[in-house]
Amino acid sequence: MEDGTFKSPGDCGDTDPDLYAVHWDARNDCEVRQILDRVADKWSLLVIALLEERTLRFSELKYKIDGVSQRMLSRTLRQLERDGLVERTVYPTVPPRVDYALTPLGASLHTTIKALVTWTEAHQNQIAAARDTYDRQQALAESGALPVALAH
Repeated sequence: MEDGTFKSPGDCGDTDPDLYAVHWDARNDCEVRQILDRVADKWSLLVIALLEERTLRFSELKYKIDGVSQRMLSRTLRQLERDGLVERTVYPTVPPRVDYALTPLGASLHTTIKALVTWTEAHQNQIAAARDTYDRQQALAESGALPVALAH
C-alpha cells in the first residue's frame, strides 16, 4: 500500500492523540469529520444545550432558538436522533404530542460543549483584542500605510 493511503474509504487514519487534526480528515466519507460537523453546527449546539435543561416539545425548541426555521430544526432533530444524541417520544393524543430529550450519550456531549463555552467566556476579551489588532493591521495594509507582508 502506498505511503499515506488509507486502508478503506471510511478509514480516517490513526486515532493516535499525538496526530491531532490528521484524523479529522476533510473527506465526506470520514466518520469522525461527519460527527464533528454534526455536533459542532450552531443549531445542534443550541438544541443540545436547551435539552440539557429539560425535555421540550418541538414548538418550545422553535420558540427558544432565535432564527431557526421549522425545516432546519426538524432536520437537526432528525440528525441528532439518528446519531443517538436525542430521543423523540410520540404520545398518541390529538393532536399528537412529541417530546425531545437528550439521551445519556447526548448528555455526555453536553458536558464537553459546556467546557468549550466556559473556555470561550474566559478568553473572549483576548479574542476580541486579537481581532481588533488584526483588523487594524489589515486596514493599514489596505490603505498602503503598512506593507501587506507585515499585515499577515
